[in-house]
Amino acid sequence: MDTTTNRINRRTLLKTSALTMLGLSIPTVTWAAGKTNDPNTVNVPKHFPNIPPEIIEEVVGKSHFDLEGVKSLVGKRPELSRSVWEWRFGDFESAIGAASHVGRRDIALYLMSKGARPTLFTFAMLGHLNVVKSAIGATPGIQETTGPHGISLLDHAYAGERMKDNMSQSEIESLEQTIDYLSGLGNASGTDYMDVSPEEQKKYLGDYKYGNGDNEGFTIGVNMRKLLSLGPIGGFGGALYKVGDNLFTYNGTPSVTISFNMKKGDITSLTLTEPDITLTAEKVS
Repeated sequence: MDTTTNRINRRTLLKTSALTMLGLSIPTVTWAAGKTNDPNTVNVPKHFPNIPPEIIEEVVGKSHFDLEGVKSLVGKRPELSRSVWEWRFGDFESAIGAASHVGRRDIALYLMSKGARPTLFTFAMLGHLNVVKSAIGATPGIQETTGPHGISLLDHAYAGERMKDNMSQSEIESLEQTIDYLSGLGNASGTDYMDVSPEEQKKYLGDYKYGNGDNEGFTIGVNMRKLLSLGPIGGFGGALYKVGDNLFTYNGTPSVTISFNMKKGDITSLTLTEPDITLTAEKVS
């Protein structure tokens, strides 16, 4: 046997065996007549063997509003029904979590049919009273836990009313009973944050820069829920909940705070603090 061929075969075998032990595989390599099928020429995705993150983001994003879009992605890869995305600062949201807090019963049920893992928030939105009562009975106080974006368990139940026109009478009655039950607990509506009037919101709005790069900054705006929001320059953002004088927390993330600094009655900068970073961004517009 040719020693060069033997050496190549042994090296390829060892590499393949090692990857197989890790649960991975590599493209088939064919050695014949001195010609090679170079595995480096195979178009392997950047994040392989992980699913590209932009697909995960797309599934979670579409799960808020686009049933057909979700079907086109999850139908091909049912495992995407369990997608989870971190929007920013630890605000994690699953595909079914997205459908649940906006009341898209149809999307939630489809995701569940493909293997999604429903949560307490999903059951509240669907009006599954017995499941909700059993979970709270088994873990008293869990009703105070909030879901994605800091949205409360009770608000998820209210969101379930969105598709009343497509629900049976028994489903509607069960949802109404779930809302009544959660309302009666007195503490399923989330943290009682301070109100910020539309007039007060105006003083915070604008762009804030912490570096010279085009993307090194934040935009403070108002989101679809009519709450102040913080996002990247020019982008959408997560809600800011007021906890003190010019002091906010980000989207229900307890370790992140945003304080606005004033000078002569005007907001001049913001300081964002999280466990590993504290930075100040100057208001530029």
